[in-house]
Amino acid sequence: MHERRIPEWLRHAPAPSVRGFAVLAGAEAIARGILVSVFPLVMYRVLGDAAAISAVYFAIGLASLIIGLSVPYLIRFVPRRWVYVAGTLMFASGAMLAILNAPALVIAGLTLTTSATVVTFVCFNAYVLDYVAKVELGRLETSRLFYSALGWTVGPVLGVLLYSWWPPAPFLISFVAALGMTAVFLVMRLGNGKLITKSRAVPANPFAFFRRFFAQPRLIAGWLFAVIRSCGWWVYVVYLPIYALQNGLGEQLGGIALSLSNAALFLTPVMLRFMQRSSVRTTIRLGFLFAGLLFMAAGLPHGVPLIAVVALMIGSFFLILLDVAGGLPFLLAVKPSERTEMSAIYSSFRDVSGIMTPGVAWLVLLVAPISGVFVAGGAGLVAAWVLANTLHPRLGQARVVIEGLAPKDAPATDAPQFG
Repeated sequence: MHERRIPEWLRHAPAPSVRGFAVLAGAEAIARGILVSVFPLVMYRVLGDAAAISAVYFAIGLASLIIGLSVPYLIRFVPRRWVYVAGTLMFASGAMLAILNAPALVIAGLTLTTSATVVTFVCFNAYVLDYVAKVELGRLETSRLFYSALGWTVGPVLGVLLYSWWPPAPFLISFVAALGMTAVFLVMRLGNGKLITKSRAVPANPFAFFRRFFAQPRLIAGWLFAVIRSCGWWVYVVYLPIYALQNGLGEQLGGIALSLSNAALFLTPVMLRFMQRSSVRTTIRLGFLFAGLLFMAAGLPHGVPLIAVVALMIGSFFLILLDVAGGLPFLLAVKPSERTEMSAIYSSFRDVSGIMTPGVAWLVLLVAPISGVFVAGGAGLVAAWVLANTLHPRLGQARVVIEGLAPKDAPATDAPQFG
């Protein structure tokens, strides 16, 4: 009798690849990109006031921050794979609730989709830290953005066009894309990640790693870069569509502008080569400086709204440059034993920016028109340019050399380890 062997791919899941993670990010980009310009319009329709919208986003940001920081604690009791699946289903549920177009349900839908973003982001980063070698990190970030380009380029303009044609349409597409995320994730068979055995006890609560975080200046600086970059995107995504409506430019302009800006995602391989030929430090400083100056220029009282829109669109190109390089200072400093916890802290940049941006915008709108929000956002980006001067000139480059020279079983050193 011939022995019947079980195929290798059934007995052992293939090692997750950079492309697999990029495809997963691409599915998420469709789920989020189709609604990113629709939600501000829906919120403006049901609430009718920019200050009220800022207050709602502020409250949602607080809730999402607490949820994101609680994910590592939750993973102690619920397998990480099911937490990720729950996040994808939150995307789907949020889209379904928002279809109903009642103020309370729209806010609930936005809360679910915002919370889903941070839940899946924490798990995604933890999986990346488990399975992607540190020398592959730059290629992963570029591939992730490249595969996400279609969703972020077509999604915003398609979302507002479909919303004007039949309001439920973009939410249904997001619902289907969220289920696609679930399917891709299950096919990848990531499980619960790699187990790192530590001699010390597991933290008793989700905030136990804050002391370790605040003891590492590199992590603090990297997190601040992510927060300020995200604040820039908040200003662009939320307040540009409202600015366009208030200045008679139409409700579709915000989606069109975001889609045109996100077309630069297809240039991320070029941006990666620029970063490799210069340095991470140079790329980050360049991105923050020009994005900040252009955002401030958009807020000047020039009397021509289209000038502000164009300045913001050009500034968003440099935000995408920051998306390529801006997360590296934090991710390169994470130790293997702190993957999930530090991923949760890092992911809080979305929620902190979601609290800071509408909070500052609410204060600005008390004394200035909405263009003042652009000036405030630009000032924050320029402040990050100053902070980026503290980065090591050879950040990222030295790690490649160390990885090539160090033996696999070398003991941990002061150089940040990735996995």
